[in-house]
Amino acid sequence: MKLLLTGINAKYIHSNPAIYSLAAYAGRFTDTDGICLREHIQIAEYTINQRLEEIEADIYRQKPDVLALSCYIWNISMVETLIADIHEIMPDLPIWLGGPEVSFHPDKVLQRFPFLAGIMIGEGEATFVELLQGYCDAKGTAVPDFSSVAGIYTKDGFTQERECMDLNEIPFFYNDLTEFENRIMYYESSRGCPFRCKYCLSSIDKKVRFRKFSLVKEELQFFLDHKVPQVKFIDRTFNAKHEHAMAVWQYILEHDNGVTNFHFEISADLLTEEEIELLSNMRKGLVQLEIGVQSTNEKTIHAINRTMDLDKLRAAVAQINNGRNIHQHLDLIAGLPYEDYESFHRSFNDVYSMRPEQLQLGFLKVLKGSMMEEQADEYGIGYRKQAPYEVLYTKWLPYDDVIRLKQIEEMVELFYNSGQFSNTIAFLEGIVGDAFLLYEKLADFYGENQYPVASSKRIAHYEHVLEFVEMLDESGRDGMLEVDGLGAVTGIQCRDSGERVEICREFLLLDTYLRENMKTAPLFAKGREMYRDYLRQFYQTEEQERKYLPDYEGFDSKQLAKMTHVEFFEYPVWKKTLFQTGEKSGFTEEGLILSKLDHIQPVLFDYRSKDPITKSCRIVLLPTQIQQKRNGTE
Repeated sequence: MKLLLTGINAKYIHSNPAIYSLAAYAGRFTDTDGICLREHIQIAEYTINQRLEEIEADIYRQKPDVLALSCYIWNISMVETLIADIHEIMPDLPIWLGGPEVSFHPDKVLQRFPFLAGIMIGEGEATFVELLQGYCDAKGTAVPDFSSVAGIYTKDGFTQERECMDLNEIPFFYNDLTEFENRIMYYESSRGCPFRCKYCLSSIDKKVRFRKFSLVKEELQFFLDHKVPQVKFIDRTFNAKHEHAMAVWQYILEHDNGVTNFHFEISADLLTEEEIELLSNMRKGLVQLEIGVQSTNEKTIHAINRTMDLDKLRAAVAQINNGRNIHQHLDLIAGLPYEDYESFHRSFNDVYSMRPEQLQLGFLKVLKGSMMEEQADEYGIGYRKQAPYEVLYTKWLPYDDVIRLKQIEEMVELFYNSGQFSNTIAFLEGIVGDAFLLYEKLADFYGENQYPVASSKRIAHYEHVLEFVEMLDESGRDGMLEVDGLGAVTGIQCRDSGERVEICREFLLLDTYLRENMKTAPLFAKGREMYRDYLRQFYQTEEQERKYLPDYEGFDSKQLAKMTHVEFFEYPVWKKTLFQTGEKSGFTEEGLILSKLDHIQPVLFDYRSKDPITKSCRIVLLPTQIQQKRNGTE
């Protein structure tokens, strides 16, 4: 007997931990002939970007006796088309569905697809084993009787609720990493969530369960021993239990292999001083944190059953930021009750001022089975009737405003979350005086000029920004951002719009080369011909002395010139970058004072040394003149 366990992922780098967990748990049981149930399972993973015909042909060629598919909002549309076609091709093949997208209205799913054998509801490991045993015992001679199997829905209705599992009974499924090469490793140390947010399906799981730490540390060590690039914990609120979080974080700190990164979804306002202290000792890049803020409107927070102390959250985020060693990803959701455009404007600026490495501007998804689905009419929420069920409008947010926020989201992704404009965007914030309005203005600018966002080359966006600054109204405010301890550009006063453009050009030049050693100079870069002698002398001297590039031993001057970059600046725009890496020279008590230099300053960009958090390369200020050594003497 052969059961094909199938997952269709959003991207190739993703995997489906659910189907691997089902298969691993089945490996603990045998059929009536004593054969391990895992032997009857074949796993197949695809992506939503593959052609449907390709997936159908692959399933057909494998000739399964039973087909089971895992259903989520990102793949349900493809799954529905797929099963209809597979049933047409293989009408006698039993097809089972499972996952959150079919667990909450299974009667409607069976009405649409009456040929389905059934649906697995909720947590699936134990249910799946009993289904598989039924098919193995039947040996293809008859349709098994599943009336006594808890947690399934068939044409005869729902059997019965299944008790929550003990997580310690589920085996670790990453023993063979060949299947997961170049993919994210998902890991689960707990299930359930203590909170009851109305938009989230985790609120339905009433019981929070934790895996024993003795098992967790063995499994973490497996990842560390194999030096996997990233382990993403899928625990809904990882720090819900202080002792558990501390034990895991202490272990990865003490056993850090210098390579592996661990991702955690946490509630920042639950962080204790002890936890923050422990996190501050982590290697730069060892840990990254995802923090759901969603809104700072108190009425909205109350309406969605969210428990959050904003002051504690803000303080915790600031403390972690001060350590400069952890990437923080903060989330906002547009379309929540009582949040209109102006309220979202305030929520955006509140979260933006916390200076996370990434700010995700998401949109409410009215998920099947969620409390938000039950109250959608009450809140006047209109949403797409096909997955991912994204909000179209609410009582407080008309469709016009949703469209506008979508455009702003694109600008945030491009100019903030990419990390490619970090210095320039901080400068522009000071000009506009309001972060949300800055992205709103950028959205208008891109729309009016019909500039593409996704298809353009990176350098085109730098050129668009310079054009944007040139077109800013003369009354545009040359603002000052408050000193926040994060190295935000502060105190930059421009004499006129011409100087503002010149300073912006240099910030763009800095951002251009911090991320990439571009071989073709951008259009806004000034000619380098006048510095040809300086560059030749610098690299020839460096070939002998290795004063500025000690890690480049064995490379000659021409190779050094190709592997690094030197750019020439008239303003000290690098000060923000140096401040972020601990160098505070050039700052006054009032902040960064940026004035035109009385000389041209060469800056070296070293691409062999990059910051794990910002992804920016190391920069070094070079002398304005080079003294060459000849035959061992100056």
